[in-house]
Amino acid sequence: MATFLAKTDPETYSLDDLAREGRTTWDGVRNATALQAIRAMHPGDEVLIYHSQGQAAVVGTAQVVSEPRPDPNDPKLWVVDFEFRERLARPVTLREIKGTGQFNDFNLVRMSRLSTMAAPENFVQWVKAQQVK
Repeated sequence: MATFLAKTDPETYSLDDLAREGRTTWDGVRNATALQAIRAMHPGDEVLIYHSQGQAAVVGTAQVVSEPRPDPNDPKLWVVDFEFRERLARPVTLREIKGTGQFNDFNLVRMSRLSTMAAPENFVQWVKAQQVK
């Protein structure tokens, strides 16, 4: 099972929206590198949901529940379905992530505009460890 990170502007679509709906089609991704991440997803993979703009923090998790497929509105793009899993006990901010110095090679830190990316296992474990403090 792989883990990915998906960014969303909470004013457009927040973790609360996903929690209320239960499931959504993750669409609107146009960057070629981010689309590669979507195409690499499989049912059962975990997704860290990251609020960009303002808060800039990992706020919850979702699970991939479909295989990726071409976007019916634009076959050059790809979409995948996510299902809400949980809200983190506390958000893990980008400031905290950068402050560790451990994740300088992670795309979240290196390529701040990238919306969807694979998350390295050491990052996933670190985020989970922040929830028990």
